[in-house]
Parts: sequence; C-alpha cells; structure tokens
Amino acid sequence: MAEISRTLDVITMGRVSVDLYGQQIGTRLEDVASFAKSVGGCPANIAIGAARMGLRSALLTRVGDEQFGRFVREQMRREGVAGTGIVTDPARLTALAILSVENDHSFPLLFYRENCADMALCEDDVDEAFIASARALVVTGTHFSKPGTEAAQRKAMRLMKEAGGKVVLDIDYRPNLWGLAGHDAGDNRYIASDAVSASMRTVLPECDLIVGTEEEVMIASGDRDLASALSTIRELSSATIVLKRGPMGCIVYDGPIPNDLEDGIVGHGFPIEVYNVLGAGDAFMSGFLRGWLGGEDLATAATWANACGAFAVSRLLCSPEIPTFEELQYFLANGSPHRALRKDEALNHVHWATTRRADIPSLMAFAIDHRSQLEDIAARAGAPADRIADFKVLAVKAAAKVAARHSGCGMLLDERHGRKAMAEFANHPLVWLGRPVEQPGSRPLRFEFSQDIGSQLVEWPVDHCIKCLCFYHPDDPAGLKDEQQQKLRALFEASRKIGRELLVEIISSRHGALGDDTLAKALGELYALGIRPDWWKLEPQASPAAWDAIGKVIGDNDPHCRGVVMLGLEAPAEQLEAAFRAAAGAPVVKGFAVGRTLFGDAAANWLAGDIDDEAAISDMAGRFDALCRSWLAARGPATA
Repeated sequence: MAEISRTLDVITMGRVSVDLYGQQIGTRLEDVASFAKSVGGCPANIAIGAARMGLRSALLTRVGDEQFGRFVREQMRREGVAGTGIVTDPARLTALAILSVENDHSFPLLFYRENCADMALCEDDVDEAFIASARALVVTGTHFSKPGTEAAQRKAMRLMKEAGGKVVLDIDYRPNLWGLAGHDAGDNRYIASDAVSASMRTVLPECDLIVGTEEEVMIASGDRDLASALSTIRELSSATIVLKRGPMGCIVYDGPIPNDLEDGIVGHGFPIEVYNVLGAGDAFMSGFLRGWLGGEDLATAATWANACGAFAVSRLLCSPEIPTFEELQYFLANGSPHRALRKDEALNHVHWATTRRADIPSLMAFAIDHRSQLEDIAARAGAPADRIADFKVLAVKAAAKVAARHSGCGMLLDERHGRKAMAEFANHPLVWLGRPVEQPGSRPLRFEFSQDIGSQLVEWPVDHCIKCLCFYHPDDPAGLKDEQQQKLRALFEASRKIGRELLVEIISSRHGALGDDTLAKALGELYALGIRPDWWKLEPQASPAAWDAIGKVIGDNDPHCRGVVMLGLEAPAEQLEAAFRAAAGAPVVKGFAVGRTLFGDAAANWLAGDIDDEAAISDMAGRFDALCRSWLAARGPATA
C-alpha cells in the first residue's frame, strides 16, 4: 500500500450549529433580551479548539445554503479549520442552539434541529481520501442517533482504521437529541436508555480513545454504576478511556480498570469558578488531543485538557472561549490570581490577541474620517455640508482602485459624514476599516455623540476598528492627564467588553516639545494603566532612536500589539517619504494612515465644482498609489 500523506492531524465529524447565547446572565431564557452569535456543536467546537491548540483540523458536516451556513464556513476559515469536508445542503437549514445561563447549575438550552443540515450527513459525504489524510477521526454520540448519520460515521471509522489512523469517540450524550426528552430539556445530560446503550456498545470496540463524563460512560456501557460501566467498556475495547469529572478534573485509564478508580492517571486540576458548563467538554477534548496526538504523556495531556476545560467553564460562550496554545502555556506558566478566569486582564489579553479575526501584517490606510476640516473646506467652496458624504464615497472608490494593486489597504471613515462611504467600502477588497469616536479637536478628550461609549459600539460591525485621537503629552498638567487617561481607559474597557479592535492615536507635538523619548513616555504611561490597544497611530519621528524607544516600550508592555501606523499631519508627500525612510529600520511601524495629503486638493476642487467625480477619484487614487509605493519601497524589495 502506498504511503499515505497525512496533511491533517484530526477530522471531527457530526454536529454543527449557530449558537445564540443569552447576554443577560442570571435570568430565565424567557427573559433574555439579546444574544451573542458563535459557531457551536460538539464536533465544530472541537475542530476550532484543536486548531487553536496548533493541530491541523478539519470538520466533516453539512450546513445550509444560507447566511448561517456561510457564517460557519467563514468562521472555520478564520479559525484555521479546513473546510474540505463541509458540505452545503441546499434543502435544509443550518442548525441553531439557543442557550442561557440561569444560575451556576442551570443552563437552559433549546435545539432547533428538526430536519437540519448536519443530520442529513450521509455515507456519500464521506470521502476515502479525505479521511485518510488525517491521523485521527473524532466521532460523537449524537450522530449515532439516526440511521443515515450513523452509517456515515461508521463508514468514516472504517476508512480511518483501514488507513492506519486513530478513532476517537466523544460520547457527547444529549438525551433529547435521541428523542428521550422534550424540547425544553436540552440541558438534561442523562436519561438511561437500553436502546442508546445497545447502539453505543457496538461503537466502543472500534475506538482508540473514548472520552466521557460519568453519566456518558454509564450510557455507553449500559451499566448503572461507574465501576461497572468502566469495566464493561474495558471488556469491549482496549481504548484509552478518559473520565471527565468536572471541577475534579479527569482520570485516564490506559490499561485494566483498577479496583480503586482513583488509581488512574490524573493530570493537574484547576480550581475555578463555574460560570457556564456548556462547551467545557469540547475545550477539554481540544487540549487532550493536542497532548495525545502530540506525543505527550497522558498526565500532560490530561493537565492540558483540564486547563482548557477550566477556561470554558469560567467564560460565557463555547468555541470563542476555547484557549489558544499560547494562552494555555501562559496560564500553565503564570497561573491566575482569579478563580473567575474571565476577570484576569492579562490572561484575557493573550486570549484576545491570539484569536483576532484576521492577520494584518501591514496597513496602508487612506484616512478620510475628517469632519471639521472637510466642513471648513465645504464652507470655503460654498458647498452644502451634505455634499461631504458623496465626496467620501469617491474616496472609497479611489482607495479601492489602489487596493486592487497593493495588499494591506484600509480606510478611516466617520459616522457623521461617512455612512454612505461605509456602505461603499463593503463592496471592495479593502482589509481594514477604522472609525473615530473622539469629538474633533477635544482636549480633554470627549467622545463625539455620547459619553456612554459602550452603548454606541455595540451597534458596530464586529470587524470595524475603533479609532480615538487624543492630544496627549507627558508634560501635560496632572489634572488634564488624569482626565485623558481615565477616558482612554474607559474606551479600552468598552472595546474589550463588546469585542472590537482599538486604535489609539496620540499627537503630542501640538502641546509640547517632541523629543526622542516623548512618545515612548506617553505610551508607557498609558500602558501602566492597563490600556493595550491593538494599534497605535503616531506622529513621524525625527530619529531612529525615537522609534527604538517606542518599539521597546511596546515590546516590553504588549508584544501582541499589531504595531504602529504613522499619521500624516497634512505633510507634503516628499516629507512623508522621508518619514517612511526614517522608520525603515523600525519593525514596530507597520504602515501609515494619511488623509489630507491625499484628499485635500481633490476635496476643494470637487466641492467647488471645478472637477467631476472621475477626476476626483483619479487624483486621490494617484496620490494614494504613489504613497503606497513610497512606503513599500522604504520597507525594502520584499514588500515593494
């Protein structure tokens, strides 16, 4: 037999849904008013978790040919999960699960799974070469509940064994998905059933790894006490058995079942507050698979699994809360002073930074979030202010022309005049959109529409980045500095709470001298308050020493920062090109966000009626393209 190319570590198979999590905690599902959306379903969660653990994972399932099915595909792609095995079903809808946290032991759960796409998975969807491309296959209990999906899983198991790979069973017992409980009993985890046990017993002999809770081990075996259940499973299977015990961690049995069940292999446990148990087993499996498939000993695999489960039960959602491998290692090395891990700012920052939606290694942004400046230009041209919105649409079209030639192009657009431009932005291959929240020119800092910034941000698309300009100098009076710092801290907290990236723009030169250490000091003061924006937008620096100091303070305080983009301050193109060259040796500088240099002349002429739309677009596109070329040339041949 020819040697098989293993391009994947693990394929997970079966359930996938869109989870809608109630955002009001401590109330009945009947009283929940808003929901957070994420990918869910045991196999889908495990696929995401395995990818976050650094494994090459794929999902074998079906989704509907509709918006939620496309969301699943897109999210899997963002997470690094191969979508080869995701089949689009034009006749059925993607499954839904609606969940809430009523208290620390009640988690109401409604499954919308009547004739859903994933339950139509069939043998024809199981491709031999695809299965053989992985080292392991994870099958789950729910998909043994119907003849068609059972046949599909059994075929996949057979093909995996024939290819010399490993079969993993996550028992994943949901009584109401076997038709044993009502629709309102989705959180019921155990109802004894001879029929379910008889089905599961035929699966056990084909498995290399079996994972389940005490109740799941009993349903798989048909026994009513734990010791007998484990013994029955061992009689049927030589698989490694992992017994999940919630807050007590897990015990692994890799041989005969001992008389004292505590004599199995035990990993380190992690005492934490239980906030939401939903998804904990999926996170657990992700950590265990990383150890088991990575050649670690079983105690290490169990420790990693316990830690991943601890993350999940201490946070609200399922797949979004599973840690990355970097986050896991940070936690194992540093621990946490909090039993509620979701309250650990340092840990949460690692989670946030290592699960961002997109990698943006460089950014060349056309900034036209200007409000008062364009209003002044319109007034001088005798044009009504509402014409500014149409001009910003032209700016988007200009930026889009350049984005077709250079990767990494983005824009800054505002709420006041840029709503139409944002709609146009969505039609083009631009990688990033930032939106200002500051009141133009305010010092001390004020937000534009309301000081209750969080209530504004929740309405923003999840991929829009918050941008805030603050006129801040380390030598400012103490009272002013404190007010500005607290405003920025409140904004940072809001950005993390609602899950939006943050760019903080600091301009110091308007209110004090700009030395080699000025901006480094400013950033250090803000970092000391726990403010860790995803991006900084900073003034060009006169010397490499200034950039070195900025790079050091960012590296010391937040190595996960995306980096710095330089602002333009209406400088002529020649001056900006010199600034680009001065920053060429500063790896922390990732690009630029320049505005009036690009649009100033076109805005004045277009608003005065001296040029038409195409001329304005051509002028701005030419300037933006030239600036992009200058930036790329300054960074070297590899980027030009």
